[in-house]
Amino acid sequence: MKKYVLKRVLMSVVTLMVIVLVLFTLMQLLPGSPFNDERLSIEQQQVLMTKYGLNDPIPVQFFRYVKNMLTGDFGKSYTISKDTDVSLLLQNRLPISLLLGGISIALGSVVGLFLGIAAALKHNSLLDSAATFLSVVGVSIPSYVFALGLSYYFGFQLGWFPMLYSVSDGLLAFALPAVALSMTVMATVARFTRTEMIEVLSSDYIQLVESKGVSGGHLIFKHALRNASISIITILGPLVVSLMTGSLVVEKIFSIPGIGQLMVQAIQSNDYNVILALAFVYSALYIFVMLGVDIMYGVLDPRIRLAKEDSNG
Repeated sequence: MKKYVLKRVLMSVVTLMVIVLVLFTLMQLLPGSPFNDERLSIEQQQVLMTKYGLNDPIPVQFFRYVKNMLTGDFGKSYTISKDTDVSLLLQNRLPISLLLGGISIALGSVVGLFLGIAAALKHNSLLDSAATFLSVVGVSIPSYVFALGLSYYFGFQLGWFPMLYSVSDGLLAFALPAVALSMTVMATVARFTRTEMIEVLSSDYIQLVESKGVSGGHLIFKHALRNASISIITILGPLVVSLMTGSLVVEKIFSIPGIGQLMVQAIQSNDYNVILALAFVYSALYIFVMLGVDIMYGVLDPRIRLAKEDSNG
C-alpha cells in the first residue's frame, strides 16, 4: 500500500509542475500587460515592467517564479491591490471559500446518501419517486436560483438568517449559501447512490451475505454501501473541488469575499501573479482531491490497487 501511495504522490507532484509550466506560458501569451493604463506613458509602463522583472527572458521569469512559489511567495499584485503580497490576498479569501465549500459538500453528501439509500430500499415506492424528483430538481435548477430564493424567503421575509455575509454572524452567515450550493451535490449523490445500491442489493454477493444471517444496518452500510461507494466517490471528486474553490455567483449574491470574485478581477486586469496563484490553487486542490479518490479506491477495493500496480510494474 505504501508503494502504491508513493507512486500516486510522485505522479501528482510531476503533474502539478507541468500545470504550472503550462499556466505560466499561457500568461505570457495574454494580450497586453498589467499596466495597460491610459494615464501611463509608454516609458512609465516600461519602467514598471522592468521593476517587476517582466522584461526578463521567459525562462528566467519561470524559474524565479517556481523558486519563490516553493517558499510560499506568489509575488505581488500588480493592479488589484498594488504591491500587496498575493499570498496575503489568498490568506484572507481562500479559507472563506474552503469553509463554504466544505460545509456544502458535507451537507449535500450526507443528505444525498440517505436519500439514495432510502430510495433504493423502497424501490418503486412513493419515497423512491419523491427522492428521484428532488434529484432532478437539484440537478436542473442552478445553485444561484436556490440562493436567490433562500435569500428572499428565509433572509428577507422571515429574517431567520443573514442575507449578506458578515464575520460577526459566524457560521450562521454560511447557512443559506451552503444550502444553495449543496443542492447539486445532494441531487447528484442521491441519484448515483440509488442506482448503485439497487444494483448491489440485487447482486449475488448480497444474497450470499444475507444467507449468512447478516441483515439491517450492518448489511446496508458495511456490505452494500461499501460496494456502491466507488462510483459515488468518483463523481464526488470534481464536485468537491468546484465547491471548495467557491461559486462566483453565489458568493456575489451573499457578498462573500471568497476567491471566485478575485479570479474574475484578476483576469479583467491582467494581474498575472494573482491569476497564476489562483490557477495553481485550483489545480493543486483538484490533484489533491483526485489523489485522495485514487487512494480510497485502493482502500475500498484492493483489487483496483493490485491491478494498477501490476500494470505499472
